[in-house]
Amino acid sequence: MPRRYDPGRRQRIIDAAITVVGERGIGGLSHRTVAAEADVPLGSTTYHFATLDDLLVAALRQVNADWLAELERWERGVDPDRPLAGELLRLIETLLDGERVRLALEYELYLTALRREAVRPMAAACLDEMAALLARRTGDLGTARAVAALLDGVILQVLLTGRPLERTEVRAALERLTG
Repeated sequence: MPRRYDPGRRQRIIDAAITVVGERGIGGLSHRTVAAEADVPLGSTTYHFATLDDLLVAALRQVNADWLAELERWERGVDPDRPLAGELLRLIETLLDGERVRLALEYELYLTALRREAVRPMAAACLDEMAALLARRTGDLGTARAVAALLDGVILQVLLTGRPLERTEVRAALERLTG
């Protein structure tokens, strides 16, 4: 039987991996679960991604690209006449008001880099690109990195604790960072 031409298969596998991690966490990710989610033969997942780390890198690359595009849209929409701290607070609120499952998935993939060396360069590259985007508004890379760390910390704490965003505290911290 001739091989069926399926140009979208690789992308479906990546999308399926993202779905599996979103629903079951990193622990639920396997070639078998991804193949079932993508509705492809098991051999297709290992053909396109020899290891789970290869698949995680591809998934993180896609998630990072989506996140950085969202951050760039925010950056382009920042009102230069308004205090940056307020605009950053608005960004945090928008992210937390959005799809929390997606936000948790993004952080789960990002934090996977702590244990998986193959994924680490992709996570580090995203941090660098995020800082470069924020530097357009903060004026320097050091401040941008500090702002990125604060954003990550605040968002993770809200996701983990379920507590509401402490707007006044976060705005004050952002004001201290951004001047």
